[in-house]
Amino acid sequence: MILIAHDIRSLHNVGAIFRSADAFGVEKIYLTGYTGHPPQKEIAKTALGSEHRVPWEENADLPDLLKKLQSKDFLIVALENNVDAIPIDTLKTTKPIVLLLGNETEGIAPEILSLCDEKVEIPMPGTKRSLNVSVATGIALFALASQKQ
Repeated sequence: MILIAHDIRSLHNVGAIFRSADAFGVEKIYLTGYTGHPPQKEIAKTALGSEHRVPWEENADLPDLLKKLQSKDFLIVALENNVDAIPIDTLKTTKPIVLLLGNETEGIAPEILSLCDEKVEIPMPGTKRSLNVSVATGIALFALASQKQ
């Protein structure tokens, strides 16, 4: 599995995403948009060394990156709580997955969502229908890893 962290504004969230990626064996993280990248003390504080273990790369052209990964037979899956999203535990695929994460407050822009193969959400029965992006990443990675087993 590959992660794309797009327009993540908090370096602490970036570090926590690295840590979850390390825990679930993510192959690579692409940092796109204005997402911060190592080395940064705030990333190191929450990544606890994972920023050195998980390969990562900056990429300035997200649409081009998505198309390139699709051409390599990856399924582009946006983690987003919108009307088109399906519950993450109902996603069925045999393809390798690219999980796209969006901005903490704005999510993923509609023009980027239109380039994705699937949109998934984490079912939340509570009244607050959102989670911190790094928390949501950990839950999503757990759900996707559980399906692969």
